[in-house]
Amino acid sequence: MPANLLTRTILGAIAMTLVASAVLTPSSTHAQSAADKVVVAHRGASGYLPEHTLPAKAMAYAMGAHYVEQDVVMTQDDQLIVLHDTTLDRTTDVAEKFPGRARADGSHYVVDFTLAEIMTLRVTEGFNVETGEKQLNYPNRFPMFASSFRINTLAEEIEMIQGLNHSTGKNIGIYPEIKSPAFHLSEGKDLGRAVVSVLKQYGYTSKDDLAYVQTFEFEELKRLHDEILPELGVELRLVQLLDGGDENAWMQTADGVAQIAQYADGLGPEKGMIIDRDSTKNNLRISGLVGFAHNNGLQVHPYTFRADEGQVPAYADSFEHMLELFYFTADVDGLFTDFPDRAVDYLRGRQ
Repeated sequence: MPANLLTRTILGAIAMTLVASAVLTPSSTHAQSAADKVVVAHRGASGYLPEHTLPAKAMAYAMGAHYVEQDVVMTQDDQLIVLHDTTLDRTTDVAEKFPGRARADGSHYVVDFTLAEIMTLRVTEGFNVETGEKQLNYPNRFPMFASSFRINTLAEEIEMIQGLNHSTGKNIGIYPEIKSPAFHLSEGKDLGRAVVSVLKQYGYTSKDDLAYVQTFEFEELKRLHDEILPELGVELRLVQLLDGGDENAWMQTADGVAQIAQYADGLGPEKGMIIDRDSTKNNLRISGLVGFAHNNGLQVHPYTFRADEGQVPAYADSFEHMLELFYFTADVDGLFTDFPDRAVDYLRGRQ
């Protein structure tokens, strides 16, 4: 089946489920009940379809996620595309399609390719560039075909989500991440400003709109808050991502979170920063991070909740038990998951 026909078929099949898919409506205040908790589709329904493809996003929408995530990077000709990496090697056939275009480190960088060139690439599941082995071992994943999927632009994805909102009467939000902003600035590209400009173009202009903008880089968070948002005349909810690295240890303290709260509306920590990975069923070690955040009026949306082998920690009996521990024992406000259907179903059953 031709790639474009296959994609249309997938999107059409997913759309057929939308009417039957009830969406939970979270509040914007500190989450207390199951109805207030948020499900963020991590790179779409990436437990089932290749990450960040439009079919994966449409499936996440149909599954009832409250927000759909977009990692955003910039091309050589200043176009914004949705891709997790600043390089193309892990999820495309770039090495085969464009031999000789890698940098000295052997990687093919998005900023070295035009949008037209990138649109010729085939997208597949993430794989180990050295061995070629798939990185994910989820059961029941969509069968891979050589030319089934492609990279899409940020504008294309927003238009699809807004179009589905219009046609279904739902209101699903977006959750873009500004990927490696310092790297982009070193390449002469102001990714943060470009992302906010596109969001403004599509009507995301206030904190009442269903959009979060996230970044790992604290300096970029401050620049967004102090310069970019005021200059563009918009107010958006900002999220400081935390990866647990030693250089970010200050972000996990009460004083650090209070400093972040001067610029952000939420925290996005790696989940092991909330419940220690070495916890046991009889000794669940929960950090003070959620409490620090809530004391400063911040939402907490940890990442990434996966159900494949080895990803459910020993302290949890199942994927759903892990959700219970984070949503209600640790009291996070939302979470990122590759399996939005299971998180949505869990919360519905908890009401």
